[in-house]
Amino acid sequence: MTNKRWGRALGMAMAVGLVAGTGFVVPANSAPPPTKESAALSVFTAQTTAQSAHDKTSKAERKRVDGVTTPRPKWFNCAQLAAGAQCTSVKLPLDYDNPRGAKTEVALLRIKAKNQSKRIGTLFVNPGGPGGSGIDFASMAPEFISPAVLERFDIVGFDPRGTNFSDNVRCWKNFGAQDTALAGMNVPYPVTAKETRAFVQSSKSFGKACSTTGKPLSTSMSTAQVARDMDVLRRMVGDKQLSYLGFSYGSYLGTVYANMFPDKVRTVAIDGVLDPVAWAGTLTNMWTPQTQRMKSGEGAEKAMRGILSRCKKAGQDYCMLAGYGDPEKLYREIMAELRRSPLVFSDPDYPEYDYSITAATMFSVLLNYMYDPQGSAMVDPELTYTLLALQDRAASKGTTFPKSTSKAKAPAKSTMKTAHKALAQSLRAIEEEQKTAAKEIAGKAAATGFAFPYENWPEAYQTVLCTDSRNPSKAENWSRYAENAGKSAPGFGQIWTWSSAPCASTTWKAKDEDTYKGPFTKRTVNPMLVVGNFWDPATNYSGAQKVSKLMPNSRLLSSNSWGHTAYGTSRCITDAMDRYLLTKRLPAAGTLCTGEVQPFTDKLEEFDNRRRKAAPERQLPPVVPPLPGALPRS
Repeated sequence: MTNKRWGRALGMAMAVGLVAGTGFVVPANSAPPPTKESAALSVFTAQTTAQSAHDKTSKAERKRVDGVTTPRPKWFNCAQLAAGAQCTSVKLPLDYDNPRGAKTEVALLRIKAKNQSKRIGTLFVNPGGPGGSGIDFASMAPEFISPAVLERFDIVGFDPRGTNFSDNVRCWKNFGAQDTALAGMNVPYPVTAKETRAFVQSSKSFGKACSTTGKPLSTSMSTAQVARDMDVLRRMVGDKQLSYLGFSYGSYLGTVYANMFPDKVRTVAIDGVLDPVAWAGTLTNMWTPQTQRMKSGEGAEKAMRGILSRCKKAGQDYCMLAGYGDPEKLYREIMAELRRSPLVFSDPDYPEYDYSITAATMFSVLLNYMYDPQGSAMVDPELTYTLLALQDRAASKGTTFPKSTSKAKAPAKSTMKTAHKALAQSLRAIEEEQKTAAKEIAGKAAATGFAFPYENWPEAYQTVLCTDSRNPSKAENWSRYAENAGKSAPGFGQIWTWSSAPCASTTWKAKDEDTYKGPFTKRTVNPMLVVGNFWDPATNYSGAQKVSKLMPNSRLLSSNSWGHTAYGTSRCITDAMDRYLLTKRLPAAGTLCTGEVQPFTDKLEEFDNRRRKAAPERQLPPVVPPLPGALPRS
């Protein structure tokens, strides 16, 4: 292992019937579930057909990848990152068209199978992002991957080229220049004319910097290059075919790999699935920003409406907000009021500090909460306390808020103190989470002998996003695109849309000539498993539907669950995914699971109660949502 810097990207219905005794849910109007015998026959038939009539890796890709000398890694003990972990780094071609030319270094972490005598092979994992750390993700695998899978697979995570512990892409010469250039992007999304001008200017500076100083790595970080890397690494660990588990953006990496190397697929399970056509773009849809095409904003809006609907149905004994009127009406009025004027207040415990909540801030906070399956238990008090604070402000002005309910009145002083304190705590908690993440990675760096004078998390996200996709030409037009996105997904649409503004094609000119833009219709030698969650606020369920329709040898596994991604949210989902990874056996067609955590099923015990259900049997995967600066889900 060479002594070099490792960096890290920090952050960012159908009617159903329950099949008795199985834990599986199927569409109400579907055929009865198959028997074990018919299901096994169906799987055998599908796999036999696939293996006899599958697509093959193109001659061009075979020439690019197979000509690369298989790396000979020198694994070393990196128990500082995880008990029993081994790490290494290997040099891979910067440009696969010139495999003997310049190289880039890619870092890996491995946790070996507990039962080496029954080891199936290596399971490659990716947490999302783009820019999420596969090293960190793999180091936490014992916490979220089922024991049966850990028993039979070596778990390997690698940091995609340009990111984290691998060679870092740098679009500025130093951190100061980076900080100055990106200063205008310090809001969830711009609202005022001043904010918009600053955001646009920073977006243009971003594109120009990565198209000049960031080269040549910035032109070699597309998902296609990472898929090529993964195929070389597959060969390096001695596997004839790839076993892969990818979440969020990692779903796109899995989809791209399966289409570039369809005859190399053993098992590819993707969860929290991005629509690949929307991500890459076509000549038809390229005039809509990539991050609007994915309909993540609509997914977040759907999840929020679902939470508010459940709140209303559950009533005030289960949901605080329901005690003050119709939850959805109150939510819309709260957001409208915050758009008119930010809520400024002090924490009673720290009166010297003022806090300010804008509509954009609130949308961002709520989106962050909804990544968690238990997000409704945090959304409810956040909205309730904001409502009370706005009522207090209105009463001080001699007005009434909200106007839609007769229950609107100035809250008691003790209630107001609780509300202000809770809101301040939630804002501090988000800030503290970011600081803690920074300290954690710095501690790991120190323990392994590396230092980070430059944090490249903005480039780690944006460079993959922009080199992968087609986008409109001018950053100035993102204001119009965001406004349109806000019509179907108020607030959330603006957050997602603005995140791709640096990708405007007149300023982002760092192109990767070997990126992959489709087709996404290849028949893999073994079937893929595509997992979609109805209430995912980041990767719209429609993305999973799209991939399962495009890929002829794939199976859609659906989940009526909450939060970002589905693995770990129910025994039904987790068992089905584990079984597939271990045996290549797919769940029955039409299988629909139900998340074990559902909104507002526990009674409120007290007024100030940000309760969560008991912790799941295993930690949920620390997935990284596809937004710049997003932290892994904790």
